[in-house]
Amino acid sequence: MRTWRRAGTAVVLAAMLAVTGCGRDAGTGEEAAAPVAEGKASGDITVWAMGTEGEKLSVLAADFMRENPDAKVTVTPIPWDGAHDKLATAIAGKQTPDLSLIGTTWMGEFAKTGGLDPTPGELIKKEDFFEGAWNTTVVDGTSYGVPWYVETRLFYVNSAVAARAGITTPPKTWEEFKSAIAALKARGGAKWGVNLQPPGSAIGSWQSIMPFVWSNGGDVATGDGFTLDSPQAVEAYGFYKSFFDEGLAPKDLAQGALEPAFLAGEIGAFPSGPWHIGVLEEQGGAGKFQLWQMPGRQSATSFVGGGDLAVFSDAKNRDGAWKFVAYLSRPDVQTTWYQTVSDLPAVKKGWDDPALRGDPLLSAFGKQLEDAKSPPAIATWEQIAAAIDGEVEKMAKAGAKPEDAAKAMQQRATSIGTGV
Repeated sequence: MRTWRRAGTAVVLAAMLAVTGCGRDAGTGEEAAAPVAEGKASGDITVWAMGTEGEKLSVLAADFMRENPDAKVTVTPIPWDGAHDKLATAIAGKQTPDLSLIGTTWMGEFAKTGGLDPTPGELIKKEDFFEGAWNTTVVDGTSYGVPWYVETRLFYVNSAVAARAGITTPPKTWEEFKSAIAALKARGGAKWGVNLQPPGSAIGSWQSIMPFVWSNGGDVATGDGFTLDSPQAVEAYGFYKSFFDEGLAPKDLAQGALEPAFLAGEIGAFPSGPWHIGVLEEQGGAGKFQLWQMPGRQSATSFVGGGDLAVFSDAKNRDGAWKFVAYLSRPDVQTTWYQTVSDLPAVKKGWDDPALRGDPLLSAFGKQLEDAKSPPAIATWEQIAAAIDGEVEKMAKAGAKPEDAAKAMQQRATSIGTGV
């Protein structure tokens, strides 16, 4: 899933589960996965996939069926809009396909229902994947899927603005980053040194601010509860807010305005994922920008998103589904998938392909994936994310104090709970 698209709420699913009685005992700890039968796949395998992935997956399915002639894979494309509730309804009604693409931020919610099958360790190896991506599948110590494709965030920087500002080396620390952004405005000629707030889109503000929290040693939650008001988090909120207070970042930016302003040198930098390479190049920006890794404090952690593949507990062909997932996780198949839809591999060896390793822009994202993190896989994440977004907006646009925003986030998250 391109996780900047907001998911539906958990309310529909929770209500349905209350009626059907479906649910998993969250206190049981790590769950053992049933083994997968040896040999080739056979039988009908039904798959749901969203967006471009749903439209193009038949290419890989055809190759899989040639290797497994007794299997038939049927892919049903599903629009991202409404996909969350469609999956929720299918799980509650026990009318699921065998497997599906699932947004990384939905995993906790769906796993808590008992609707997802634990990942078979003898077929899928955790160490083959980027750690941050793998962790998007883990709920209460158990993995319920595999990362299929990944994305993370770097800072896109206008090269001409950076040259005028005299910046020849990407900043590595928070202090260096702040100075560099100020220079992009003061000496580089940009109206704004950086844009941090997602402009007129469904990208959550939490995706922009949480990397600073993680890099400062903070987190959303620990085993003891939410930690959105920790000293590390409050300090990170203050650092984020300072860019708005000092006039280095715009408080509002209309949808569609970011790319033209960036390429014109009016905005010096902005954080985004690998999809923006193509967006900028399509607008005449090829060769006109560079990428900076996330600035570090205790770490230099970015956000990791993408899409996971999960097999359902009610799958009619569980063995065939997991064998298809294992096939899609092969490094050579991951490379083919990148060549088909430009989705970046979640499998580390998939990055050995020259098309990725030899591209300085893409390899920069591969490097950042080694230090990237996802929000906690909890059933109520979408509601908590919305609460964080609201307080970040208040800090950025209305000047709310970081400690007040932190207190409000913590209170709201605690009242929402984890869905356990």
